[in-house]
Amino acid sequence: MFNPNQPRLKKLADLFPETISKLESIFGECANIYIDWQNVFHWQEKLGWHFNFRRIKQFFSSFNTVQSIRIYKGTLDGDIKSEEQIRELKCLKYIVSTKRVKLIPLSIDVSSISSNSPDILKKFIDKNLLSKLDLETIEYLNNKFSDLNKQGIFKIEKQKCNFDVELAMDVQKDIDADVVKNFIILSGDSDFADTISRVKENGKNAVIFSTSRRVTSELNQIDVPVFDVRKIKEFICWPKEIPQNIKSKIDFL
Repeated sequence: MFNPNQPRLKKLADLFPETISKLESIFGECANIYIDWQNVFHWQEKLGWHFNFRRIKQFFSSFNTVQSIRIYKGTLDGDIKSEEQIRELKCLKYIVSTKRVKLIPLSIDVSSISSNSPDILKKFIDKNLLSKLDLETIEYLNNKFSDLNKQGIFKIEKQKCNFDVELAMDVQKDIDADVVKNFIILSGDSDFADTISRVKENGKNAVIFSTSRRVTSELNQIDVPVFDVRKIKEFICWPKEIPQNIKSKIDFL
């Protein structure tokens, strides 16, 4: 059952009763939530709004069948904002899994290659897509790299921090403990297809929270239900991003 722990949530629930009813059926008897933040983070650009850690926790915790909310997020060493976010998550009582973000240097030095060479672009563009690009496009992109080189920029750093193994192990532990019926995963990553299959093989329920256009074909193939996070935007987004017509109703109620 949904027992809102904030007056704001009660007002929103009154405006979106069908959404609350659907979530009550998804969370069912007992549920654990697993948030693959690296994957979720990149949804924000497509969605046009941002996730609020505090409001996510308040919202999901209002369902009395939710036993735990785990979040998997990397820490960028020496980055004050990144380190503060981890502290914030722990203060909000998430179960936090974190590790150091790896910084992988990638050269963009085009000084030793011809202007129509795809050698540098191979590091950034899928080879199938690269094969579709004409020479004019390749030369244009290499010229952009050359402009950066003239500014003294010869490499960039790619961030990498994958939690597929950690999330899968936590799910397996919860399967073995046999105290959770519903496994809710916020991610659209194909790497979790095997994990979700194991959930189903053990007679449990799995639901992906994602966006309808951000679930991989591998997840579609195993016939896992997908709940579109856009349906709960007003519950979990930044306060200033709540549509004015909804905000005025909340203030009025």
